[in-house]
Amino acid sequence: MPAPSNRLSGKRLTIERAQTGVRMEKRLLKVLKALAEYLELSLGDLLEGIVLHAFDCKAPFSPETLQKIAQLKAVYGMDYGAEFSHKLIEFNEKEKQGA
Repeated sequence: MPAPSNRLSGKRLTIERAQTGVRMEKRLLKVLKALAEYLELSLGDLLEGIVLHAFDCKAPFSPETLQKIAQLKAVYGMDYGAEFSHKLIEFNEKEKQGA
């Protein structure tokens, strides 16, 4: 499917948001919250931006922002990356598997 035209570029789009109760790994969430604060965005705006960029096969962050993310990952002990996507196991699940 071709990429959408840029006819909306520079314009605003009126939307309706929905509340969600998404669960995330603690350190990842801390990094996201700190990054949102650093960028002066809400957590929801940050996540929307990341997803919209991913859907269009575009990188969501500048080199400078990637440096900040690396710093925040170190601060919050987030010592993993995309290689663990879909491979995270909750502590309680791990206990059940060992039983």
